[in-house]
Amino acid sequence: MEIKDLKRLARYNPEKMAKIPVFESERMLFDLYALLPGQAQKVHVHEGSDKVYYALEGEVVVQVGEEEALLAPGMAAFAPAGEPHGVRNESASPALLLVVMAPKP
Repeated sequence: MEIKDLKRLARYNPEKMAKIPVFESERMLFDLYALLPGQAQKVHVHEGSDKVYYALEGEVVVQVGEEEALLAPGMAAFAPAGEPHGVRNESASPALLLVVMAPKP
């Protein structure tokens, strides 16, 4: 059994959003995204993979398709395969997201 302390894995990079691998299998990815104020994940598309963003700390604006919404701790957003998606931290505080993708691209 693998157990990881997500808070201990979190690290922020002043240059760009940090994507921190937590678990990976042939079928899925489970990562942390650590965003300092002003950092973002560019809007992009995965044709064959669904993605879920779950806010652990801080707030981010998530975009899926043409829609945008604010994610606060405890909130999640679903980006189905083929839909453009991305996140950005417009707040004054760091943000930490749990991100799951399946199937693995």
